[in-house]
Amino acid sequence: MNKIDVIKAGIFGTVVADALGVPVEFTSRSERQENPVTGMREYGTHNQPIGTWSDDSSMMLGTLDSIGEKGCIDLNDIMLRFSQWKHADAYTPHGSVFDIGFTCSKAIERYLAGYDPVECGGKGERDNGNGSLMRIMPASLYVVYKYGNSDIPSDEAIKCISNVSSLTHAHPRSQIACVLYTAMCTEMIVREGRSLEEVLTQAVKKVRLSYLMKTKELAKETEKYIRMWDMAEFARLPENEIKSSGYVVDTLEAAVWCLLNAKSYSECVLKAVNLGDDTDTVGAVAGGLAGLWYGYDNIPKEWLDVIVKKEWIEDLCNCFEKVIS
Repeated sequence: MNKIDVIKAGIFGTVVADALGVPVEFTSRSERQENPVTGMREYGTHNQPIGTWSDDSSMMLGTLDSIGEKGCIDLNDIMLRFSQWKHADAYTPHGSVFDIGFTCSKAIERYLAGYDPVECGGKGERDNGNGSLMRIMPASLYVVYKYGNSDIPSDEAIKCISNVSSLTHAHPRSQIACVLYTAMCTEMIVREGRSLEEVLTQAVKKVRLSYLMKTKELAKETEKYIRMWDMAEFARLPENEIKSSGYVVDTLEAAVWCLLNAKSYSECVLKAVNLGDDTDTVGAVAGGLAGLWYGYDNIPKEWLDVIVKKEWIEDLCNCFEKVIS
């Protein structure tokens, strides 16, 4: 894929899956088993029209727009756009915010109170929701093309992703989730004929090696993701051992498990949404990876066509592409 197709695959892969999950957010797995999502729906949990995306995509698109306009990752500018989203309804599908996480909301208020951007995110054990992972795709793509592939993620790449996570989620566990996700994106883009299992295995190996060279505390934090160290074994876990809560470890695991157990973009994201609970975010995180793996052209056209503000999102992708070219 050329760069613009890669960007659209990652961005629209996220947005489409987010929109699939919005109508059934907070529903149980048993509800989804009885009435599974098979395509785009409308109304439901948030009473939104078909093709409506959530806070996941709003914050992601704010980040994408910032990088596209600034030509770099400007943490102050990203936080400013998050503030405009929360208080002025920027980056919303229909001109109003209908969903916002507590940790993200609190971080935005800290920024408006004068905190340094990287000091805005929660640092406690209980601040490990999936609110930075859900929006990390533009920063991940930026890092892929700026720092390229290497034996291990560079300190610059890790710092960049960790800082973007810290805008709302500053605990090392959330930062590591975002670094793992970025490594997975990198390996997918430079796959060179490798299988999905090989690509994901290489990604986690590189991140583990990088963190083993850091402090004992950071190395210990990577063990929260230990179930993914053996991708073949992880893929064989039964669905009842996969959680779809708002906890960042659960979300990344669920997204990767769905990808490993699917044969197409649509199968992956429908599997993710039908896990229930945090359907939009698990879907979005899985959708970004599935988009990169299967390509933009393999996202169902009937789903893409109903996405709210599709042409505007395409414009953001085109501006971003100029930055990384």
